[in-house]
Amino acid sequence: MDNKEVISKNFIERIIDKDLEEGTYTKVATRFPPEPNGYLHIGHAKSILLNYGLAKKYNGTFNLRFDDTNPTKEKTEFVDSIIKDVEWLGAHYDGEVKFASDYFPQMYEAAIKLIKKGKAYVCDLTADQIKEYRGTLTEPGKNSPYRDRSVEENLDLFERMKNGEFEDGSKVLRAKIDMASPNINMRDPIIYRIARMTHHNTGDQWCIYPMYDFAHPIEDAIEHITHSICTLEFEDHRPLYDWVVQELEYPEPPKQIEFAKLYLTNVVTGKRYIKRLVDQGIVDGWDDPRLVTIAALRRRGFTPESLKNFMDLVGVAKSNSSVDYAMLEYCIRDDLKPKAPRVMAVLDPIKLVIDNYPEGQVEYLDAQVNMENPELGTKQVPFCRELWIDRDDFMEEPPKKYFRLFPGNEVRLMNAYFVKCVSYEKDANGNVTVVHCTYDPITKNGTGFTGRKVKGTIHWVPVPFAKKVTARLYENLVDEEKGVYNEDGSMNLNPNSLTVVENCYIEPSIEDAKPGDSFQFVRNGYFCVDTKDSAEDHLVFNRIVSLKSSFKLPKK
Repeated sequence: MDNKEVISKNFIERIIDKDLEEGTYTKVATRFPPEPNGYLHIGHAKSILLNYGLAKKYNGTFNLRFDDTNPTKEKTEFVDSIIKDVEWLGAHYDGEVKFASDYFPQMYEAAIKLIKKGKAYVCDLTADQIKEYRGTLTEPGKNSPYRDRSVEENLDLFERMKNGEFEDGSKVLRAKIDMASPNINMRDPIIYRIARMTHHNTGDQWCIYPMYDFAHPIEDAIEHITHSICTLEFEDHRPLYDWVVQELEYPEPPKQIEFAKLYLTNVVTGKRYIKRLVDQGIVDGWDDPRLVTIAALRRRGFTPESLKNFMDLVGVAKSNSSVDYAMLEYCIRDDLKPKAPRVMAVLDPIKLVIDNYPEGQVEYLDAQVNMENPELGTKQVPFCRELWIDRDDFMEEPPKKYFRLFPGNEVRLMNAYFVKCVSYEKDANGNVTVVHCTYDPITKNGTGFTGRKVKGTIHWVPVPFAKKVTARLYENLVDEEKGVYNEDGSMNLNPNSLTVVENCYIEPSIEDAKPGDSFQFVRNGYFCVDTKDSAEDHLVFNRIVSLKSSFKLPKK
């Protein structure tokens, strides 16, 4: 009987296996090629981890290369943020960070090679005319009147384009392929345009810039990439990709493979929509914890491990589909459950006074750091006569099956004693401000059991030792009931996407917490110290995720 483990492979891995077996390539080289025109989002994380994971699995190489061929939208700020995101995810790229703009001289020479082969020409048509000549999905295009210029004339005009003799938009260089092709991308696409823009990397060295569809296969070929893995919208561009590397006669040309994008329900992922939210001040930047940019997820408290686990669950597919955001929340809960210290925090405080506890007395009670992971040890929590408890843990006239504090009822204070409610105080508006209890000394930490049973356990924070913090509670940024977008392209924003709670009290064990540290707030969820707005004398906590989830891991 064969007891070998059956390893399931995705379709990309099967393609790579075949290429290696047939000797098409001798080793695997992948890359992540972002355009630095915004911050990366969770969909990019899938691409990063996929490309890096394949390189690692096949003992190959992985490059980080910026596709910076469009200076109109690119910034050094975005370059820096992307490098930080890739490194935070644990995707270790080989060598130095690379830039498409470093290859501008080779791209220029490649264009000249195409001209000399009669495969490219300078065209004087306007952008509107080019669009008109291109035809439609049902009608073929027609040739540009400049398509049959001589090689010598095209070489002269292209050099003069490079030298800045013509106005922006007055001329372009086009590939000469087939104006009757059923694939519109093959109808003499533009491969160079004139644009007097200062480039973040090359400054004002160039006034002509290559188009993405021309530049990208050249970059891959120069770097000896074997498998150029991209998302499905580039599937119709693959014939042009193959045409470029074939006509330029690169040895061992790279192979483009497309996979499905990652779509999450009820979140905003498109760069232009995120940019609109940032520009309009609806969020406080590209790293606002309500967004799903990688920077925002990191600031909210998601971990690289949780994102890797999420991508493993999502898998690699050939067709687009949406993934429930609850799956992402499941992954961060699963990751933090055995790691995050458990602390008591009161988000809506009222005071509890233990009338028969000695005034001025303080004792220190043992509590486990993490109930799921005993290896994290124990801590000591100060206990005294006056405590903060959550307002929800007391009711004057409770409904049935309410097991927390109400007049005459007894509950367990977590890690402490049984207490019984004897009275309460109200302010002028009728709001309860203080709850009075008595305690039973022999019930400390469950010792000296008296035979009495209590159904409720509540958490607490000692008033004199409590640390006052700010907590931010998040909901989805867009309205789930109405969907993400209106017909006019505007977004259905959720007015309750952010609730700021200023007067929160937390146990003193967090006094050494640093920005980025995560905790489980008992009964409230997982929280992370905000890396942007926290100060040494006042911590701000972002709720990463609540404790409960409706998501269930599918059975294998």
